[in-house]
Amino acid sequence: MAEPTTAIRLIEFGDADALAAHQARDREAFARWEPARPDAFFTPDGQRERIEALLGDHRRGSRWPGVVLADGVVAGQVTVSAILGEPFRKGFLGYWIGSSHQGRGHASRAVGLTLSLMAEQLGLHRAEAHTQVENLPSHGVLRKNGFRSYGIAHDHIYIQGEWHDEIFWER
Repeated sequence: MAEPTTAIRLIEFGDADALAAHQARDREAFARWEPARPDAFFTPDGQRERIEALLGDHRRGSRWPGVVLADGVVAGQVTVSAILGEPFRKGFLGYWIGSSHQGRGHASRAVGLTLSLMAEQLGLHRAEAHTQVENLPSHGVLRKNGFRSYGIAHDHIYIQGEWHDEIFWER
């Protein structure tokens, strides 16, 4: 069987329906990793509002918001945020893949593609990411792409009514 293809591209308003469908279907599964979201977040209109804000940040140069395509279909998102120019030239990497596309290497390939984009198109030197200590699949994605952990931030993110530790990653 051929390996599935993975691509990334800048997010578009037309992605709202697909993103909302993934978010609504995976709401419970993603809740352990993400802060609480209002109900509107899980709707196409909520996603369009979010896309508008993301593209505004992109126009200002502080974020590169993308979608992950699995065999040409929107399967998730990848985002470079907190972009800093000279003297740091770095960005913060975040990503997710909808459950219907997980386990096929799309996250690892999308992160690799995003790292190339960060270096070649955005001119960045450093990529950073955070993962919760328990998020072993994400640790694997980052390690496959040359990231190394450099510390743990205790009580770093508040999710589901409690504080969680996060591992800091760099490449």
